[in-house]
Amino acid sequence: MFAKQNSKEVRYKNREIDWLRFNHRVLQEASDLRNPLFERLKFLAIFSSNLDEFFRVRVSKLRQLKKVEKKVRKPLGLKPNKLLKEIIFQVHLQQEEFGAIFQKQILPELRSQGISFVGINGYSEAQKSELRNYFDSQISKGLTILTGEEFDIDAFKEGRQYVAIFKKGSSSDLSFVEVPSEKFGRFIEIPSSDNSTYCYTYLEDIVKLNLDQIFPDDKIQQVANIKISKDAELYLDDEYEGDWVEQIYASLKKRKVGQPTRFLYEQNTDAGFLKAIRKRLNLGKVDMMQGGERHNFSDFMAFSDPTDNPQFHFEPMPPLKHNDFESSLNFFDLISARDCLLHFPYQDFHYVEQWLEEAAMDAEVVSIHISLYRIAEESKLTTALLKALQNGKAVNIFVEAKARFDEANNINWGRKFEENGGKVFYSFPNIKVHSKILLIQRRNSEGKLKGYAYIGTGNFNAQTAKIYCDHALFTADKKLIRDLEQVFRVLKRELLLPKLKKLIISPFNARIAFEKLIQREIDNAKNGLPACIIAKMNSLEDRRMIDWLYQASNAGVHIKLIVRGFCCLIPQVKGQSENINVISIVDRFLEHARVFLFHNNGKEEMFMGSADWMTRNLDKRIEVITPILDKAAFLELKQILDFQIEDNFKARIVDENSSNMYVPHDNKIPVRSQYAIYEYLKDKHGTPHE
Repeated sequence: MFAKQNSKEVRYKNREIDWLRFNHRVLQEASDLRNPLFERLKFLAIFSSNLDEFFRVRVSKLRQLKKVEKKVRKPLGLKPNKLLKEIIFQVHLQQEEFGAIFQKQILPELRSQGISFVGINGYSEAQKSELRNYFDSQISKGLTILTGEEFDIDAFKEGRQYVAIFKKGSSSDLSFVEVPSEKFGRFIEIPSSDNSTYCYTYLEDIVKLNLDQIFPDDKIQQVANIKISKDAELYLDDEYEGDWVEQIYASLKKRKVGQPTRFLYEQNTDAGFLKAIRKRLNLGKVDMMQGGERHNFSDFMAFSDPTDNPQFHFEPMPPLKHNDFESSLNFFDLISARDCLLHFPYQDFHYVEQWLEEAAMDAEVVSIHISLYRIAEESKLTTALLKALQNGKAVNIFVEAKARFDEANNINWGRKFEENGGKVFYSFPNIKVHSKILLIQRRNSEGKLKGYAYIGTGNFNAQTAKIYCDHALFTADKKLIRDLEQVFRVLKRELLLPKLKKLIISPFNARIAFEKLIQREIDNAKNGLPACIIAKMNSLEDRRMIDWLYQASNAGVHIKLIVRGFCCLIPQVKGQSENINVISIVDRFLEHARVFLFHNNGKEEMFMGSADWMTRNLDKRIEVITPILDKAAFLELKQILDFQIEDNFKARIVDENSSNMYVPHDNKIPVRSQYAIYEYLKDKHGTPHE
């Protein structure tokens, strides 16, 4: 049984602060000179995009907590004001580091390669003339201008940049011009005045240069770049009444005019100017945050290298072939013979699409069941599902309508599947379906139905499969198929509680299954037997699971964790977590897989699936975690896990202070796990696709 520890002896990191430490690891990659120039620029863009979402989602939740009465918050230990102040302080430090990297490292290196950026204060007279003509002929016709008294904070689009203008002697002292970067692009190439081969300016500076054309009769006193982030929460009515999907659709409209979570303004903006903006838009001091001169650095993701120099980019790692799939005339025969693993992005996602296309055309296939969390706008996978419907297959599709930022697209696809004869099932109230599962029923040579399954750690999305590190199991194991059939019966509302023998399914048996696995290691350690846990996940937050790991550490279990994102567990604390080591790997691909290995006195058991050790994944989502039963598949996945444990190139030590120190080489051979995995799979399975 689980023995509760004295809460005074147990410490946890704050989730929000540790997430900022994760994002700092992304920022580290921007300054890591081992990364090529344009890749470092992209890491700045990723850092910026991550921070935007953090304010839209996590800071939004804290803002909502502030509205809860203090007498309710206090017993729960909720201190949103204190936490918000700490977040703002940490973000400010990171933004200063961000600015230093961009200004003192990236821009000078770009200039040395003949690529320069010039702002409004650096324009030559010839450039000014050129940009005035460009503004007059192109930009001026489609500007959105907010002026007068007929607008409020809701008129501002989330995430867009605006130029704020303070005028004197005008009917309205304040006006705002939206920077139309979605239409014209953020970076505009202009003639160089300093012998640069390639010269660019920013669209917002072109707008600033031409403010006298937009407001010809006004005396403009001050100008500033601003940006407003708004919350990304869905405001739903009673979740148990009415049509669930229609409520989500309606709430999406509210998201567009969500509450502000950050008003970002450029440094050195006059205090009086800011006060006027606050009063006009009814913002509080806590809403205001100073940033650098430039906002929306995520735009640099779309900035292409004009030199096309391969030295400025990561070396190509095209998806590898998988010899078993390549040599198989029929994927069903291959999967019947043995379990197979695919590892993205190292191997090609097209095998998944090819299998579905094969199923759509196979006369013996009777039905297809699939759960979709994030659906691509257009893909071979969705085309294959539509083709299966046209060919008379029974296609059952579970669509998660609450996948943040993908709700509208998911619902649109659900309706399209319904229009073509598919049976579509949408979200449950208060629970998300985060599993990545596929089940195909096919008649065998004897006319009996045989099941074939896919269980993955990542979404059915060919685009994200190019950058997300995930694993996928193809299996026809009867026990796994039986359990998966029950999961789909739950998704179709035919069954409330599945009776499971092999699969670990949240929220039904995941928590108790993991606790039993940890308890077994504790018992072995107490009996003097070797005991070890290796677990890889995106985030570790659930305090009950952390307590179990602390208890296992104190019992002598050796625990190695790979946690890409935030980790609320504090390792290497005497009397609490001395036997726990945690690393985080941030490299060219996004580590996304969840894998769990338990020593079991030499009879190792390994699991993989869609669930992190977070409360939401264990208790509030339907997740599928599968054991790896096939010996060859087991050894393959374990080797990949070993590479990551041994990473001393891009791995960071996660310690009590989240200092993000790189794992030292200690005179060992450098192991860059993502590259080691690629070479391992290439040697084992096949060469890259052409």
